[in-house]
Amino acid sequence: MSSPSGPRRNSSASLRRALAVVELVRSTPPEHGGATLTELAEGLGVNKSTVLRLSAPLVEYGLLTRDPRSGRFRVGGAALLLWQSYLDHMDLRSVASEHLRGLMRRTGHTCHLVLLDGHDVVYVDKVENTATVRMSSRIGARMPAYRTAVGRAILAFGPDDLVADVVAAGLPAVTARTVTDPGVLAEELRRVRERGYAIDDRENEPEVRCVAAPIFDHNRDPVAAISVSSLVSQMPVARVRGLGPEVAAVAARVSAQLGGRVVDTAAGGRGVP
Repeated sequence: MSSPSGPRRNSSASLRRALAVVELVRSTPPEHGGATLTELAEGLGVNKSTVLRLSAPLVEYGLLTRDPRSGRFRVGGAALLLWQSYLDHMDLRSVASEHLRGLMRRTGHTCHLVLLDGHDVVYVDKVENTATVRMSSRIGARMPAYRTAVGRAILAFGPDDLVADVVAAGLPAVTARTVTDPGVLAEELRRVRERGYAIDDRENEPEVRCVAAPIFDHNRDPVAAISVSSLVSQMPVARVRGLGPEVAAVAARVSAQLGGRVVDTAAGGRGVP
């Protein structure tokens, strides 16, 4: 007589193999036009009849489709509905919160999460290391995007017309180091795209350095940025070189949870002043 746990174990194994079918179909290069029955059987290490049995409910519920002529399996429309439901329940601040706190613990610097709103960035979360000097930034505050690391991290990957609008609105200086020349700003945005992160070296506040990286949504649009900020005495240039890739890596993990793109940070800090 079989144990009560037997059927449950069998069902669990079948579910895992069915999910493996979906993963194999999903990972098939688009130019192949789908996965064949033979490819799925070989990939799972089972016979074709087992693949047909596992795939039948997946096709029935629309997670997979099967071309009636070629017999190839493709991901179905129901998968998109599941993905959209996941995104609908995803809140940027909630997703980024633990990442932001981890970044603060590792770096010892104040960390921010900002959103782009018009030509400005708006601070929506802040995690401060109370053992160090407090930053004057506050949740809800707005700053012009062109003179902040978080703003330039977003602008660098945004549409050209957005940058043109920002420049047309003016680039007034607030410190002796603020970039006010459109050509210099364009070059800095190019460097941000190259290395994957942006730097504000006393351009927004006289004694503050900031390192930031963009966050992308599922449409691959740069919608937010995270940063670490500190007084220049606490964040020397050599420290900036190490922080840049770390901030970019954290931003990439947040982007991945949102279904967004991941910026290649292999440049590893080239172009840091």
